[in-house]
Amino acid sequence: MESETAVKLLSALAQESRLSVFRLLVRVGPQGLPAGQIAERLGVPANTLSFHLKELSHAGLVSARPRGRFVIYAADFATMNGLIAYLTENCCGGNPCDSDAALACSAAEQNGPDIPAGDWTAGSCGGTGW
Repeated sequence: MESETAVKLLSALAQESRLSVFRLLVRVGPQGLPAGQIAERLGVPANTLSFHLKELSHAGLVSARPRGRFVIYAADFATMNGLIAYLTENCCGGNPCDSDAALACSAAEQNGPDIPAGDWTAGSCGGTGW
């Protein structure tokens, strides 16, 4: 993924209502929901929801498909996973790491080299240590 695309996706999610809509659609899975149910569950007026769904669709985070009289909206999981992969591709210096190592990296970045020895081991952040 290009950084330009990542910025577009993150920009679309950088608004509270759109983020709520997207998280709801992720929660319900690939079957998606009609706009009316999204509006009802989130307490968002239909015209406002329409604007937010359009923004998410233009960014490529949400797809729309007709089903009878309704339009069903669903999260685009391939796009979402691509964004997550882009954001984490250099985690731990590009080396595979588990969640403990990622937490150690985060602690190391926040606290510097004075972290107690039991909380961070050299190499857990891609072997760079301090």
